[in-house]
Amino acid sequence: MDAVGGASAKALGQVLAAEENVDFRIHVENQTRARDDVSRKQLRLYQLYSRTSGKHIQVLGRRISARGEDGDKYAQLLVETDTFGSQVRIKGKETEFYLCMNRKGKLVGKPDGTSKECVFIEKVLENNYTALMSAKYSGWYVGFTKKGRPRKGPKTRENQQDVHFMKRYPKGQAELQKPFKYTTVTKRSRRIRPTNPG
Repeated sequence: MDAVGGASAKALGQVLAAEENVDFRIHVENQTRARDDVSRKQLRLYQLYSRTSGKHIQVLGRRISARGEDGDKYAQLLVETDTFGSQVRIKGKETEFYLCMNRKGKLVGKPDGTSKECVFIEKVLENNYTALMSAKYSGWYVGFTKKGRPRKGPKTRENQQDVHFMKRYPKGQAELQKPFKYTTVTKRSRRIRPTNPG
């Protein structure tokens, strides 16, 4: 019995010693570099309400504006998120064109959203608004004038109202998507605490 126990302990010791020699850094680097197209991708449907124009972002093919009314078909956006790093791709549901920012900082619609010009980093600001910073051109944001015209990336700053947006459900969609709330971290953490049913 002791011999069997000693042998299994020795075998376990060899397994542990072998595991100690494994370098997990290479594995982690490879996993981080490779985009996970299966488990991390989430698709949401909502509108982005512009704080300055008082209307919603529209993807009208190659043209982008912030003049859409609530429920406007061009204002309905499919937002593909990677839970890793708050990176999003935004596609007009109607036109299937992606919201992108070119090297001049101009907002344009593109039929193919695979370029890094079509990836934005979502930032939830202290005032509960959301800002979208270009993943390719750091410091350049999606922004609009009071008339709903796109602002060029180099002329935008995080603290400008022009780059502040509110996520809203299209008319009639709120009940369908009730479990998903896009608000602030404080509300998210509040939801974790036990609440009285009712």
